[in-house]
Formats: sequence, C-alpha cells, structure tokens
Amino acid sequence: MIHTLHLECPQPVSESSGFPAATHVAYLGLGSNLGDKEENIRKAIALINEQIGTVVRQSALYYSEPWGFESDHQFVNAVICVHTALSPRRLLKATQRIERQLGKTAAHATVRTPIPNSQFSHDPQAVANSSLFTLRSSLGRRPLYHDRPIDIDILLYDDLHIDEPDLKIPHPLMDERPFVTVPLSEIR
Repeated sequence: MIHTLHLECPQPVSESSGFPAATHVAYLGLGSNLGDKEENIRKAIALINEQIGTVVRQSALYYSEPWGFESDHQFVNAVICVHTALSPRRLLKATQRIERQLGKTAAHATVRTPIPNSQFSHDPQAVANSSLFTLRSSLGRRPLYHDRPIDIDILLYDDLHIDEPDLKIPHPLMDERPFVTVPLSEIR
C-alpha cells in the first residue's frame, strides 16, 4: 500500500512587506543508506519545512539498492514537493546545510573525478549503453558515490533549466533512476 502525505499549503508571507512572497515549486529527491534511514528522511523533511519552504506533497518511502557504487547498505528514498521563496542557488545552499546538519560530511559526498579523454566514446552505440553518459558529457567528470546518512537532490525547480558546473536543473540523471522517477510520478 502506498501512503502519500498531502498537506495544506498556506501562502508564504514576506516578513518585510506582509504580502505573499514569490513562491516557486521545487521537487527534491531524498535518500539515505546509513543509520536510521527512515528517521533521517523524516528529519530532513522537517528541516526542509522549517528552513526552505512548505512541504506540500511527499511520496511513500521506497527501498532500493545502491546506484552507481557497491554497498551492503540499502537506500531509503522519497521525493517531496516544496513551495519556496528561495532562488535555485539559495535552495542548493540550504539543502547542503541541512545535509550537514544531519551528519553528511565530505567523506559521504559525491566526488567528481576528471575523465581522461581516452574514456570518452564517440561511438553512438557505446554512448547509448553508458548509464553515466549524460553526467559525463555535461560535467566531464565521473561521479564516485559513497554511503551517506542523507542526500538531497534538486530534481525540478519550476520549469527552469540550469546548466552550471555545480547546479543542474532538471537533475541530469533523474530519468535513469527508478528510485526517483517512481516516487516523483506518485506526487506530480
């Protein structure tokens, strides 16, 4: 049985003017595979609601095997929809701050290592078979994933498309990850 939390969303009010603040719709992917994983997700959602904006929808919790690396620790994943007045850049900084508050350190972070030119393929079939091609071509780096107590990814932000070195919206790999697409489709 799938349980989805639907909350009423009061219109945010700007503290300076008393008028409704500009509201943006962001979808965030959450994952945890260390510690009390379900509690890590719950704490992240509570902190997002306090520090980022109003959480208006939440998917069920989904369990998945690690993606992109080997680990004995299964993931718990969820997707939430949040109404926020934060810009995409400020949203990124706020999610990173919450990750640190919940125990994510540099040792848990995804590291991007340069990919030697010899590893890039110009063969269309090889490119089609590469699950990391999108990220490699957009970042020129190979991600090295690690176990983590919490991970918060910006999946979507309004209908914006952002392609900066450290901020990519929509998330470049979300369509390749069932642990993102299934919960996202549940609440969208």
